Amino acid sequence: MNKLIELKGITKAFGGQVVLKGIDLDIYENEFVTLLGPSGCGKTTTLRIIGGFEKPSSGEVLFNGVSVADLPPHKRPTNTVFQRYALFPHLDVFENVAFGLRLKKEYQKMPKGEREALIQEKVTKYLQMVGLVGYENRSVNKMSGGQQQRVAIARALINEPQVLLLDEPLAALDLKLRQEMQYELKQIQLNAGITFIFVTHDQEEALTMSDKIVVMNEGEILQVGTPEDIYNEPSSRFVAGFIGESNIIEGIMKDDYLVSFDGKDYECVDYGFKKNEIVDVVLRPEDLDIVEPGQGFIDGVVDSIIFKGVHYEIDVKASDRIFTIHTIKYHAEGSNVSIVFDKEDVHVMEKW
Repeated sequence: MNKLIELKGITKAFGGQVVLKGIDLDIYENEFVTLLGPSGCGKTTTLRIIGGFEKPSSGEVLFNGVSVADLPPHKRPTNTVFQRYALFPHLDVFENVAFGLRLKKEYQKMPKGEREALIQEKVTKYLQMVGLVGYENRSVNKMSGGQQQRVAIARALINEPQVLLLDEPLAALDLKLRQEMQYELKQIQLNAGITFIFVTHDQEEALTMSDKIVVMNEGEILQVGTPEDIYNEPSSRFVAGFIGESNIIEGIMKDDYLVSFDGKDYECVDYGFKKNEIVDVVLRPEDLDIVEPGQGFIDGVVDSIIFKGVHYEIDVKASDRIFTIHTIKYHAEGSNVSIVFDKEDVHVMEKW
């Protein structure tokens, strides 16, 4: 893949408050990249700098190796879908999608018949891509939130940008519709064959759709990787806690492939740490299992149990701490149990 966007040493301050602290990031052609982090971490500011809506205090933004510092938003190879969609309420679906084409000088110079035929062809193509063929004459005010979002995406795509910027576009939707749109957005990105840069604070959205996740906090990038990398090999306690649920325990790296926590040694698959280095150990709830007392590594008592639909969330109180476990097997509150896990499920991180 070709490198499409480079952010080099991007900083940004508003009124003396620094919100970006030296962001370095490479984005490639046809990637679905998600900027993920809590509110106020700098992800939307980063997106706005890429789109040209904000200027960095320092650093460079390059598209295809060329600086775009002096290019306004409408001259950059990007288009943006905002959280509120910003559709034109007085125009129907067709005219909302066609709006950008009608403003183009090359279209305005065409004979009317040729221009209208080309606009019809392109609007139909992009409505088909977002699953809204047949809605051309519908008022956008009479559409659901998910349908409005798809109109906004079609309107953004019809100008054929190299990059589509999406600023929390699913935030206003209810949970079920949000989950449906996660799948649809990924399909649209694959069909359009362009780069999507998506901003969200929702971990599930990031894990579901992304080729690459950029985890941010307090104006810094903490980790960049595939969803699998970020989930299975978090780089810090913050990333482990932010991406899914985790049991995070302070431990000691005794040697390569051997970590100790709560007074016991456990095999793991991690290496390269200093001998006896203080580390954080991550045990994901779904990687732990419950067996009969005395048959596992850690004995305890079921402290609480919650039915979550596809699994039970069970807290087991051991001598040193409470472990959260996700399992499909019911274990009664107050029962004695033991916890087991595989060495591949012990994730060791540097302590930050």
